Amino acid sequence: MKKIQNDGSFYLNPYLGGVILGTVLLLSFYISGRGLGASGAVKNTVAATVNVIAPQHVENSAYYSQFAGGDKKPMNNWLIYEVLGVLAGAFLSGIVFNRLKLKVEHSPKITSRRRLVFALAGGLIFGFGSQLARGCTSGAALSGMAVLSLGGYITMIAIFGTAFVVAWLLRKNWI
Repeated sequence: MKKIQNDGSFYLNPYLGGVILGTVLLLSFYISGRGLGASGAVKNTVAATVNVIAPQHVENSAYYSQFAGGDKKPMNNWLIYEVLGVLAGAFLSGIVFNRLKLKVEHSPKITSRRRLVFALAGGLIFGFGSQLARGCTSGAALSGMAVLSLGGYITMIAIFGTAFVVAWLLRKNWI
């Protein structure tokens, strides 16, 4: 079930992790009627922040007014609680399995700073893409594939295909 590493930390078997993720996804559909997702939490957090800073802008914006303003409470959304649960679970897992460390993993060929810049750039591009696609990998691909949506399969192929090409192009930064 668990593999012990040289540093004493534990890693879950990826097949068992996949079964657990699938079970959580199935329970999510059964309990809430919706699949898993994370990008909606970011969208709601941004809408709530803009509503605090510039409420007049939210009222005049067709986009922001869908999520915030008036009696709408964007931070009282199940996606917010899901993401907070994921963060809390990751933190607890790091403590329990002795993996909670502050470090930047990178190739010896690049600096920690360059690794962080690439990670930030990749995260921003992926986040922008998730808003264009109206869903992140967990929402559009994982949950989409779980309900046999053609769009879910296309999304997953596009994500892995693009990742393969970009990883090959930028491989000298990691190998």
